[in-house]
Amino acid sequence: MCGRFTLTTGDRTGLAARFAVALPDSGGMERFNVAPTEEILAVCADEEGVRSSRLLRWGLVPGFAKDLKGPLMINARSETVTQKKTFAKLVAGVTHRCLIPADGFYEWLRPEDPKGARMPFRFTVHGGEPFAMAGLWCWSRPGGDGADWLASATVLTCAPNPLVARLHDRMPVILPGPEAEAAWLSPSLSTEDVLALCRPLEADWMASTAANPRVNKSGIDESPELLVA
Repeated sequence: MCGRFTLTTGDRTGLAARFAVALPDSGGMERFNVAPTEEILAVCADEEGVRSSRLLRWGLVPGFAKDLKGPLMINARSETVTQKKTFAKLVAGVTHRCLIPADGFYEWLRPEDPKGARMPFRFTVHGGEPFAMAGLWCWSRPGGDGADWLASATVLTCAPNPLVARLHDRMPVILPGPEAEAAWLSPSLSTEDVLALCRPLEADWMASTAANPRVNKSGIDESPELLVA
């Protein structure tokens, strides 16, 4: 599962170059505790594979949703995504796949005492460099005709590598670099080839460090202090 993540950089030029896309004028960056229902940065592609960026609500709201009261679809299991009506058409079409830039994600160590507070740990890749999580997104119009259109997304998950498995039985699908990211946004790949990218990232590429327990509560004032226990 991926229930919180970070995109701490404020270097818009560097991030735009890293993902080969022009970024929105504001939003999605310098975030230290991104939580479900909040606005996230995503890199999408059109039918020709041309990239664009947009800001999406984290928590997929399917096109058939009449309101926002349904399950909060922040994650989708990559192993069964083609079997679920909500996700099958999205993963099959390049215009509904996306990259979700991040530079860390959180998981929690459960205390032996059930009444004790969970301890957050932040996982990073290559010393804290930006990476891309595989995502799916769509437009919906909860509220029906006359309501505003809403763009929302979910993060795909897979079995954990040994590092993440110490804390959780799932991890986000982290694409291992620009080549895999380009494949995820390629209109020429079959659904089977795209899903073959959904595997655990090498544990040797990752590190984990204890984070500030204030991360446990979303919506607080964000700062770099959240990254340090």
